[in-house]
Amino acid sequence: MSDQLDLNLLRVFDALLREGSVTAAAERLHLSIPATSRALGRLRRAMNDPVLVRAGRGLAPTPFALRTAPRVRSLLDEAAALISVDREISPADLDRTFTIRINDGVAATLATAAVEATSAVAPGVTLRFVAEGTESTEALRDGSVDLDIGAGEITAPDIRSAALYQEEVVGIVRDDHPLGRHRKPSLAQLCRHPHVSASRRGRARGPLDDVLDDAGLRRHVAAVVPTFAVAALLVSSSGYVGLVPQRLAEQYGPTLGIRWFPIPATLPEVGVRLLWHARLDADPAQRWLRDTIRDAIR
Repeated sequence: MSDQLDLNLLRVFDALLREGSVTAAAERLHLSIPATSRALGRLRRAMNDPVLVRAGRGLAPTPFALRTAPRVRSLLDEAAALISVDREISPADLDRTFTIRINDGVAATLATAAVEATSAVAPGVTLRFVAEGTESTEALRDGSVDLDIGAGEITAPDIRSAALYQEEVVGIVRDDHPLGRHRKPSLAQLCRHPHVSASRRGRARGPLDDVLDDAGLRRHVAAVVPTFAVAALLVSSSGYVGLVPQRLAEQYGPTLGIRWFPIPATLPEVGVRLLWHARLDADPAQRWLRDTIRDAIR
């Protein structure tokens, strides 16, 4: 890259990639459209790449721009943290989008609380939730993801984490399902009805099956769906039995017309954690968001 590439141009690059439009980027940066267009021209010369190309009525980023965007965002975050460390922030003045990678079973219950808590005091903040993918730490390192909320723990030395809560898995059935009459159905009773399994990787087998094996029992998994939310919807309109996080069952059970009950076996609890990169430890806006999310779920 050319030495003509300064921090202001990187901000323009980031805005253009986020918005995909010169006009929208100009509004985001509080610049005129001609000034933003001239900055795009400087970016193209400095990067020796078109950056954005015409695609129908809009603009599409080049492969180079897509590869570079996370690194630029990371640099901008580090620069912001450098000049704002130990400074107080006013949430009401924040104009920022935070990208949060989140497990779907957690998102169904935590996202609402997080959005309500942030929007109440920071109307300029947008929480952008994205689904889990590879769970790679690179997304946290390069800045394409600000926070990661989900099960498990990453032990990389540059990744920070904080426990949010422990989650239990419970059984769910439709209100008029025969199992709905039992406060705690037995394992044998569970196996008399078809099950729906929630697995992003398409797995029909889970920890419950190990317990059933030990008891000489077997369940029939009639359907495998990618998310807990889809499993709950399927259970609400069928005779299937499902397994979902307890918080999801408690929050949406009455609305969906489903009942939940404890599983008569010791299944592993799921520890839900908050993860972020060490470079954002001192960023006041990030600290505020992490504290707000933790407070929202207590």
